[in-house]
Amino acid sequence: MKLHTILGAGGTVSNQLLPVLLENKEQVRLVSRQPVPNSHAEVVSADIMDYPQTLRAIQGSSVVYLLAGLKYDIRVWRESWPKIISNVINACKATESKLIFFDNVYMYGRVDGIMTETTPFNPVSRKGEVRAAIASQLLHEMNTGNLQAQIARAADFYGPGADKTGVPNMLVFANLKKGKKAQWLGNANVPHSFTYIPDTGKALYLLANRDNAFGQTWHLPTAANPLTGKQFVQQAAAAMQKNASVSVISSWMMQLGGLFNRNIAELVEMNYQSVYPYLFDSSKFNAEFGFTPTSYAEGIRATVDVYR
Repeated sequence: MKLHTILGAGGTVSNQLLPVLLENKEQVRLVSRQPVPNSHAEVVSADIMDYPQTLRAIQGSSVVYLLAGLKYDIRVWRESWPKIISNVINACKATESKLIFFDNVYMYGRVDGIMTETTPFNPVSRKGEVRAAIASQLLHEMNTGNLQAQIARAADFYGPGADKTGVPNMLVFANLKKGKKAQWLGNANVPHSFTYIPDTGKALYLLANRDNAFGQTWHLPTAANPLTGKQFVQQAAAAMQKNASVSVISSWMMQLGGLFNRNIAELVEMNYQSVYPYLFDSSKFNAEFGFTPTSYAEGIRATVDVYR
């Protein structure tokens, strides 16, 4: 039986993957610094900033999923991500474990058009530079044949289970539930792709079980024809029977807020993703696996059901 090891257990993506693995009767190991007991999986405490702990946590694994999330702070990213990626790469090589790295699109920078797996790295942010560096390091190992690995990228999240990481969850669904006006970042008049978070768990499991998926980069299933902010809010508000007006958080408002709040300040450099069209393509994955991403209409309805 294969052992599927999740680094970053308890996070948003891990919580989507775990039930899929258990439903398929897979052996699972959950790794985090402060693990929560689980009667259906092995639980291991480890800090993947430390190589011996990382090696111990990965030992015996068939497939390792690097799903770790770090504090949204460039100081933390610059210090931690290079250590984490090196530790995980070296531990997987030492144990001959396969690796799936869950990634974002920051390394692409501002793209005039559609983001695909062949979009070149052109980061325009400090966080994008960090992501480009660690992705390039992993790609080098993959391309030289030193490691069986793949990169799985997603767009921004929304949906059930994304209440702490999905901007639409926080600014649209949560506000509407409280009777407040929905909010949107940057520009509510341009289309913005969002990955329906439950689709990620299903997709990662499919990738783990397809040998020829390794050695490649994949965009995880994301519905085509993304909505504008206004359209997204209109659909959510209609489903919740709330007012569909939207308040836009402009760039200057974020810059001002960033003077007093570190978390807001960290978002400012990424605001280009909200001001300009953000178009994410997953047709490669959809075609390879015969997968139909959850539509925005269906995803919004399912998310509304949770917030009700």
